[in-house]
Amino acid sequence: MSTVAVTGSASGIGAATATRLRDAGHRVIGVDLRSADVPADLAATEGRTAAVEGVLDRCDGVLDGLVACAGLGPHVDDVARIAQVNYFGTVAVIDGLFPALRKGTAAAAVVVSSVASTHLKWEENPLTEAIETGDESLIAEAVAAGGDYRGQFAYAAGKNALTVAVRRRAAEWGAAGVRLNTVAPGSVDTPLLAATAEDPRYGEAIRGFTAPIPRHGRPDEIAALACYLLGPDAGFVHGAQFVVDGGIDALLRPTVF
Repeated sequence: MSTVAVTGSASGIGAATATRLRDAGHRVIGVDLRSADVPADLAATEGRTAAVEGVLDRCDGVLDGLVACAGLGPHVDDVARIAQVNYFGTVAVIDGLFPALRKGTAAAAVVVSSVASTHLKWEENPLTEAIETGDESLIAEAVAAGGDYRGQFAYAAGKNALTVAVRRRAAEWGAAGVRLNTVAPGSVDTPLLAATAEDPRYGEAIRGFTAPIPRHGRPDEIAALACYLLGPDAGFVHGAQFVVDGGIDALLRPTVF
């Protein structure tokens, strides 16, 4: 039986992933704001520390897998918090648990990014300065150009930065024998999507846009891919991003891949 940590384990994709892993016989250490083995708020430095230390305490410093699902949507009014959780919090957790993963058996990690990560280029990412300096106080001003839609700007920029962070770690993690990949969901029926759909800024776009596969994804479909990427059949898959969006990215960017 392997031990896998799952952030965002209380709902949505994280909950579906934790359930699938448990059903397969794995031990799961859940991390979330509430209803989790390790309660922690990844928006704050102390919460990130609590998440890492809580997992390490429960796995005795040896971890076989990690699925980083915790995240906030563009509807959140505190736009800095969106990037703090989605980028800074996630990176702090994966880096903090890397030593434990190195001690695990055939260890692997999966980070949940988003198809929104493809909506801008890294060279145009407004969060670059905040990321390179580690100064999270710069986030709100950096995305202010988005106006009423600065939440979406912060969301896309944070997920873009997250995918870049994973790819930049491919060499070090691969040399250590720990695989690291991202999945990039499109619209998935989760509480996050439901809350965003109720927001007057984003609701109409969500309701009106139809993917080539004309429905939203299910959390268990994303969980299935995450679990595959943790397993032995994905042993040569590393540093990659898998878009799971019903064909939206192909529809919008058929020549860019």
